[in-house]
Amino acid sequence: MHIDIITCLPKLLESPFADSILKRAIDKGIVELTVHDLRPFSTNKHHATDDYAFGGGAGMVMMIEPIDRCISSLKEHRQYDEIIYMSPDGELFTQSLANQLSLKKNLILLCGHYKGVDERVREHLVTREISIGDYVLSGGELAAAVLCDSIIRLIPGVLSDETSALTDSFQDGLVAPPVYTRPADYKGWKIPEVLLSGHGAKIEEWRHDMALERTKQRRPGLTP
Repeated sequence: MHIDIITCLPKLLESPFADSILKRAIDKGIVELTVHDLRPFSTNKHHATDDYAFGGGAGMVMMIEPIDRCISSLKEHRQYDEIIYMSPDGELFTQSLANQLSLKKNLILLCGHYKGVDERVREHLVTREISIGDYVLSGGELAAAVLCDSIIRLIPGVLSDETSALTDSFQDGLVAPPVYTRPADYKGWKIPEVLLSGHGAKIEEWRHDMALERTKQRRPGLTP
């Protein structure tokens, strides 16, 4: 997979990809990820990427020209499956959508800032808009990092145990069941006996029942 992230604040994206699973995926060559500074694509002498909104109002708006120039430059090198704008009013990001995007080969993620982007970017340049939740961040960089983390870990070869991602919360429409590790008895707090039984079928049945019960209690809207 190849991911290009467009941002006017590239330093915000240094840390999320510098450690752990995402770094290993990049080091292994499973994922190619490049962060592009939008400012060099501005024709403004100060390399500004924002301007005042027509009609007035508070806040600045990201200009269409540098965004168009950047996307056009990237498209000279490869064909993209999706050009995604990280937007608070986009479609809600879900595990199902993460699964779909993890199968793509080439993605562009556009990080908004200020009061957002010129509407013509949304009308003519992007193919999809995605929100990671019903709240507003200072910019789309953290949202882009969340999306990348979610989809990259699903790519075969990224996790040491590839079955781990298949048992994550939401993969089967349920939240994950409780998990325990050693010691089995800590301060008198004991783990369920079934987990010590060695009976695989009973353990899986218990996990499914607990996932269903926990989903009903905590996320009833997800209950099948």
